[in-house]
Amino acid sequence: MEPRTRILLLLGLGWYSAQASLLEVLRTELERNAAVLKTQPQPAYFLAYQVTDLQNTVLEAQAGKLRSVSQQRTRWLDVDVRVGSYELDNTHPLQEASDWGFRSYPVRLPLRDDERALRQLLWQATMSAYDEAAESYAKVLAGRSVRVQETEGVPDFSRETARRDIQLKAHLQLDTALWAQRLRMLSALFAPHPWIYSHRVRLQVSSTQKFLVNTEGTELAWSEQFVFLSISAQTRADDGMELPLYRTYFAFRAEELPPMEQVRTDILQLIELLRQLRQAPVLETYAGPAILSGEAAGVFFHEILGHRLEGHRQKDPNSAQMLRDLLGKPILPPFLDVVFDPTQRFRDGVPLAGSYLYDDEGVPGQRVVAVEAGVLRNFLLNRTPIPGFAHSNGHGRRQPGLKPVARQSNLLVFARERVSPEELRERLRQECRRQGKEFGLLFASVEGGFTFTARTVPNAFNVMPLVVYKIYVDGRPDELVRGVDFIGTPLTAFANIVAAGSDVGVFNGLCGAESGNIPVSASSPSLLVSRIEVQKKAKSDERPPILPAPLVEPFR
Repeated sequence: MEPRTRILLLLGLGWYSAQASLLEVLRTELERNAAVLKTQPQPAYFLAYQVTDLQNTVLEAQAGKLRSVSQQRTRWLDVDVRVGSYELDNTHPLQEASDWGFRSYPVRLPLRDDERALRQLLWQATMSAYDEAAESYAKVLAGRSVRVQETEGVPDFSRETARRDIQLKAHLQLDTALWAQRLRMLSALFAPHPWIYSHRVRLQVSSTQKFLVNTEGTELAWSEQFVFLSISAQTRADDGMELPLYRTYFAFRAEELPPMEQVRTDILQLIELLRQLRQAPVLETYAGPAILSGEAAGVFFHEILGHRLEGHRQKDPNSAQMLRDLLGKPILPPFLDVVFDPTQRFRDGVPLAGSYLYDDEGVPGQRVVAVEAGVLRNFLLNRTPIPGFAHSNGHGRRQPGLKPVARQSNLLVFARERVSPEELRERLRQECRRQGKEFGLLFASVEGGFTFTARTVPNAFNVMPLVVYKIYVDGRPDELVRGVDFIGTPLTAFANIVAAGSDVGVFNGLCGAESGNIPVSASSPSLLVSRIEVQKKAKSDERPPILPAPLVEPFR
């Protein structure tokens, strides 16, 4: 950019009153800088500023003692400059270097609304973002002249309705002394068990205020708040296999978490289950019928369906785009619907972590019916249009410093036909008899999973179970087993779902992908799958510790 432009962008320092709000500063600087950038030889047609004011409080306890307390508040600025036009701009994906995971590194802002400091940092960040956008746009123009375009005629950016709204909440406040006492009490429950080699009780209270302005006229300020109380413990079997267990509680405010007596009971049950896992046999390779609990089924759908419904993957030349040509066709049994809904805060009284008012592009979160009666109807969309879908449905999400892409929110699986848990188990036994199997499997709890969506690798998934039982055909008691991962390929796994239970399980957690870690939920009824495959879990060669664990003082 010419030096003259840099001078123009600096004009007007000291123009604001000392009491101007953050939104006013953002709006005025946006208008002033955009007026200059649109006159350049490579004009910027769109400019947006987003400020994320994040307050995090984290407490951790171990063995009845407080391990750490951290309280931090930060403010981050993200700048989005688009050069070219809505039809073709600097974000256009190139075959050799897809831009979806581009890290722009957010600018750290002062916590107070110091106008001079804010304006200086906005100017610097805008200049840097424009220079990068102009350079990328030149590469896009050069690339289009020599390469085949897979999404010819599909715009790079959608036109959306401008919105003005302020729904800010004060940052969450936490009684750290009270919660430190509670975490010490809970973590002390692990102390009498030296065979538990590591454990942690952790409370995270996250409170975010978001401010967004853009050149289309959008001006928003809203809040997102969540609380996670997480319990983790790990031991090791005699053969060296590491055995972790987790329990997580989610709420929108700390006082909405379950009563401490309930958490205490859950921890004691977790300890007993961990003890049983140490003695449980290792399950050999298995292919056959299984039941996925509601929680496990939710993670299953999140990994193998949800990520493949994220709209930007349908435009990314490096993505396998497995579902792109299946729109309007059956991909699941006709008794299943799959919905993504950031506007739904609870399901059956359980809070959902993927709830929000607006996405990170200023579009209201919207209910999206992705699969209806088994038929694929929709994708999750941000402001990157894909063939057949011209507008966002409010799923452009990110953590500060990364570009928003289409991400999941609250995944909700609904069954039009349901049977009781007892009937689902009986149908599992019937399926085992039909296949000549001595037993089926019940995946009761999972820690998460991962999936591959690129063209250069097999499009498989891996769901990592924590608690798995054998359900015997002859009625013997269920048997706890260990040491397996649930693997497969998406379309085959979808085709093998044969029934759903009347119960519902919810998994709340953080999902990591191109645009960073974001809170999500996945909920589903239990599912009967006629055939699943498991493989042996990776195992350490280390044996249990030779030295006995030191005695730990009881909690006082």
